[in-house]
Amino acid sequence: MSTVIWANSVLLDRLLISADGEDVGVVDDLELSDAGEPELTAFLSGPTAFGPRLGGRLGVWWLAIGRRLRPSNDPRPNRVPVELVKSVDRRGITLNADADDLPTRRLHSWALTKVIGRIPGNGS
Repeated sequence: MSTVIWANSVLLDRLLISADGEDVGVVDDLELSDAGEPELTAFLSGPTAFGPRLGGRLGVWWLAIGRRLRPSNDPRPNRVPVELVKSVDRRGITLNADADDLPTRRLHSWALTKVIGRIPGNGS
């Protein structure tokens, strides 16, 4: 049995929380199936998901930045399959995966190694 919800008010802009309790992103857009009745298949996160939602020049600019920060072989938004959802509550959407196993952590990992890791005295 499927649950019917108002996605704009319940899912968009919700925090994504890993199984180990870390904040791993925000739901910027939703992926729906294109066969039959629309069904939620994944949460999309990151600048390449949020840019088109913003629209206008700001959206184009945001999307361009997101594409520059992504691997050139994968220009699409970070995709978190709906099968990973453990629960949805006031705090956010808790997932059944650790933070390091989620695609939403790529920018975080990149920033740690390429930016923060090069700062003298950063503690790493």
